[in-house]
Amino acid sequence: MSAVPPPWIDPGVRLIEADTHLGWPDIAAAADALEATFRRESGMATVGIATVEGDRASTVAAALIAAERANVPLFLKRHGPNPGAPVAEDATPAMPGFAVLLETSGTTGAPKRARHGFDRLRGRLRGAPDPDARWLLTFEPASFAGLQVILTALASGGTLVSVPGGGAAELAQAALRHAVTHVSATPSFWRAFLMALGNAGPPLASVTLGGEAVDQPLLDRLAARFPGAKLRHIYASTEAGALFAVTDGRAGFPASWLETGVDGVALRLCDGVLEVRSPRAMTGYAGPGGGAPDADGWLSTGDVVEVRGDRALFAGRLDGRVNVGGVKVSPEAVEQRLLGVPDVQDALVRAAANPITGHILTATVVPAPGVTEADVRAAVREAIADLPPAARPRVITLADHIPLGSAGKKTREGAA
Repeated sequence: MSAVPPPWIDPGVRLIEADTHLGWPDIAAAADALEATFRRESGMATVGIATVEGDRASTVAAALIAAERANVPLFLKRHGPNPGAPVAEDATPAMPGFAVLLETSGTTGAPKRARHGFDRLRGRLRGAPDPDARWLLTFEPASFAGLQVILTALASGGTLVSVPGGGAAELAQAALRHAVTHVSATPSFWRAFLMALGNAGPPLASVTLGGEAVDQPLLDRLAARFPGAKLRHIYASTEAGALFAVTDGRAGFPASWLETGVDGVALRLCDGVLEVRSPRAMTGYAGPGGGAPDADGWLSTGDVVEVRGDRALFAGRLDGRVNVGGVKVSPEAVEQRLLGVPDVQDALVRAAANPITGHILTATVVPAPGVTEADVRAAVREAIADLPPAARPRVITLADHIPLGSAGKKTREGAA
């Protein structure tokens, strides 16, 4: 076992994984075993990619160490009916050397594998060693966001708390039990997390949001609930990498960044869709359908952005728009409207098939505590009254929570 960790890991790091306590010696032992496997398999495989089912933070950490030592590409698998299956079906040979292949979400088709240089993955990690920090892992360990949290915790020498397969309720219990100080999660997860916490709360010093558009009511709610915590929302994606953080407590980002750029990243709008050019973007896709940013380095994010005054605000995904009677509407934009209703604690707007219009929008609404069904329905009707008819949800269902997918996001169907 190597007694010395790589420079990107503080030897004081601790993992609490399903209440099992692990330290650097445990991670190092797992890395040694994986390194031997990677070296043996890379000599036999035609593509030379080390594949690991990244369902646990400890496995991801050990695999990164092992792949770096063996100098082989590492595929952190998070999708598919056959976990851990080799990627021998890839038509494009693996480029030699250590790199990390991460799967995209696959919301609009088959997942792709984005290839990242390890230095790029770590390009926006900030902060000095912080042994007192206790991070809660709310993302899939093998996702881009999950990997950012893991790498941050490893570098800080703090503690990473994870509950493999756990939902908001289990993670809320873990956060309270282990007194976590840092939580990064999607806005959808934060709403579920706050409901699960009830009147309790961990001693948070840092509240981070990412993975979805952030609405102002949630930012205000988190600022009021955790007044001593640093509040920020991060814009990043598997393909574009970690781009920038917004820390002023407002939704969206300063419109001036479209002209000046931010943190080494250039931004522009093309037909209302945000494009970025970043030194931290992927180097390209691996396997079938491979590709990279265009010749000038610009990459389309697929996010629709509207400039209102001094602010650039996210208005849904381009590929998430649906056709309602010949009119393209954004379920996410309508959902943002509902999330601004004081009587609504959470909401999900999505499309449903309709024989006449092709699609209609439907809404699932979680009422705020103490609000009657009649009152919340009246508030929702008032909130959508000035929307175009195609954008008004035709079916409104009340629920006590919104189910989330494994990535901590709401599941949408019916994009067209």
